[in-house]
Amino acid sequence: MSAHDIHVPTRDEVLRATDRPLPRALFVAALALAAIGTLLFIIGAFTASGHDRVWQAFHVNWMFFTTISQAAIVFVAVQRITTARWSRPIVRFLEGYVAFLPIAFLLLIVDFLGAKHIYPWATGIIEVPEKRLYLTPAFVITRDLVLFGIMVWLSIWYVYTSLRLDVGLIPEAGAAWAKGIRERMRTSFAGERRELHSTHSRQGFLAVFMCLGFGYFYSVLGWDLSMTLDIHYTSTLYSWWWFMGGWLGALMSWSLLCMWWRRYLNAYELIPEVKFHDLGKLCFAFTAFWGYLTFGQYLVNWYGNLGEETHWQRLHLVKPWLPFTMAVVFLVFVFPFFGLVSRAAKVYLPTFIAFAFSCLLGLWTLRYVEVYPSIHGVIENAPFGLWEIGITLGFLGIWGACYAAFMNAFPRMRVTLMTSEFRDEVQIPVNPETMEPLRAHE
Repeated sequence: MSAHDIHVPTRDEVLRATDRPLPRALFVAALALAAIGTLLFIIGAFTASGHDRVWQAFHVNWMFFTTISQAAIVFVAVQRITTARWSRPIVRFLEGYVAFLPIAFLLLIVDFLGAKHIYPWATGIIEVPEKRLYLTPAFVITRDLVLFGIMVWLSIWYVYTSLRLDVGLIPEAGAAWAKGIRERMRTSFAGERRELHSTHSRQGFLAVFMCLGFGYFYSVLGWDLSMTLDIHYTSTLYSWWWFMGGWLGALMSWSLLCMWWRRYLNAYELIPEVKFHDLGKLCFAFTAFWGYLTFGQYLVNWYGNLGEETHWQRLHLVKPWLPFTMAVVFLVFVFPFFGLVSRAAKVYLPTFIAFAFSCLLGLWTLRYVEVYPSIHGVIENAPFGLWEIGITLGFLGIWGACYAAFMNAFPRMRVTLMTSEFRDEVQIPVNPETMEPLRAHE
């Protein structure tokens, strides 16, 4: 075999390498965390000391976990738009994030049930006349549920098409409890080559709408769920900054999961070191982009020197919020940016792990400083303790249980696109009836 030959794994090789079931203890631990968080939330909701804070911590964690999960599926869609091949062995690890999104929709309804503990527009008359109609509670809640619901629906549809392509050919891959689900997904499966092309075409259609929806719908969600916590603050960069934080978190968490799955499945041949170099470059690039958006927003507010803008920046730079704000700057930008500059730091996994965890911790802190300063203002001590930690662990447990269930139920890699003899045909669109290349692409 020459240096330029690439080993294409067989279907059996991929299945053997990815069939190890997840340990039962992982599910038990995730469900235990979810139960602890739920119990603390219920206790706090009926306790004077936690009455408001459990709702605010709930909101922080909804934004953190949901933006990351949604951005993950949009990144999967971007892989289809660019017809990327490099990510085929690892992109299923990212598709698993979709399992949390239906739960996130239900949790958003819960979030709105506690609106008076979080949002200023839910507690009285809006002081800014120009925003009164836009921030009418019924209008806010309706549009956010509709827009988020559309994105959840598109995300599930997209991942369903991806799974069906594999389940149609290898229905035995996955846990026994999900066998019925996989059988229903195989209904009307039309054969490997035809399904490969029809799936690729359908995903191209869905991917475009998902990316457009992410840019527009999540701009609205960023304004409604985060920026309007300070009713006087307005920034045209805010929504990009908000949802691109989720994008960066998706890439960092995906990198960590790829490392874990590679080790757990002993899939070192299927997930070679070069994949982490690719992931490291993505994480580095979007760390720089997040820093650009952050500084760009600060710089415009600074030189504009308008009171309705600078008061928001100033609040985050005074006691007790300054330590949290500076922690965000260093954890999300300074450490990962300068740490991931070199190739060595990207492929040496201990350093990559450290910078990825640094970024994720910083992004959670960012969500915290989006919510708490706007609600509490200038106070003596920042409210951070049992309620915030407990609710965070609860969300982590819910997310982990959803992800683990998904990854146990379905094939863990895109087996068909990795092993099919027709896999490279999808680079050229074909007529779905004749299976002949379209004339424009001949």
